[in-house]
Amino acid sequence: MSDLPTGPAIAAVLYRPTPAHLDTLAGLAARAPAAYLYDNGGLGAVDRARLAAIPGLRLLGDGRNAGIATGLNAAAEAALADGRRHLLLLDQDATPGPDLPARLVAALERLAADGERVAVVGPQPRAGEGAHKPPRYPARPGVVPVGSLDPVDFLATTGSLIALDAFRAVGPFRDDFFIDGVDLEWCFRAWARGWSCWADRDTGIVHHVGGGTIRARFLPVAMPRQSLPRMATYLRNSVYAWRLAHVPWRWRLRQAAYLPLQAGLYWADSGYRPAVLARLGRGVLDGLRGRLGPPAGLG
Repeated sequence: MSDLPTGPAIAAVLYRPTPAHLDTLAGLAARAPAAYLYDNGGLGAVDRARLAAIPGLRLLGDGRNAGIATGLNAAAEAALADGRRHLLLLDQDATPGPDLPARLVAALERLAADGERVAVVGPQPRAGEGAHKPPRYPARPGVVPVGSLDPVDFLATTGSLIALDAFRAVGPFRDDFFIDGVDLEWCFRAWARGWSCWADRDTGIVHHVGGGTIRARFLPVAMPRQSLPRMATYLRNSVYAWRLAHVPWRWRLRQAAYLPLQAGLYWADSGYRPAVLARLGRGVLDGLRGRLGPPAGLG
């Protein structure tokens, strides 16, 4: 079974979704050949019934927060079992335009026609209302752009189109990372196994992370404002990734310089509370010791 002319199958991991987000997903799912939605918590009985009534939509998960990686893996495995070729990944941090699926499929097919083994292609994040800081994707050294398509070290799962043959070859997202860094680690692993990751600078998506932006007073540095458990998990997974052979040394060195600055900004934004510093420190220590899995307090 191949993807229908209406576009690729879609997948989303739901965690306490807003009514507006569910409306967007329901509209996309109704136009897609298939949709796989994973309930990671907060989806009520009325909303489950509404989504289950959409033809071609499958609800996965039991409402417990198993982490975004588990949800994405379940959706990808279901799509593979259904014979799908591509899977468009969505979440609650982004607002996709109606033309996003078609544009990304066209980009992937263009790259494949040029001989690229494409693992994932995604849009360029744009800042929306509220001054949120969108993600930035570092360019992949030594690989030449193809028109508006830029080779990147990694890109967020949000709004990205995964080639499911690449998912089968590269392997699943890391469940023990739970949330932060699962896309970064997977993309580095894809490059190491002969697949490539691309961002289309002509295709945008409004994408924000967290509940605002923390900015340094005297340096051109900004970072998302997130919950303390989420920030500690980000530090943990970033530090743990230093031991992975497929993570390039240039990225490890960059993070070694950047993570202390981010932690300091976060601590300052909290009012220099000792409990915050202690939690961040435990996150770093857990990363060094390889203590992964569901983080305490994330819900």
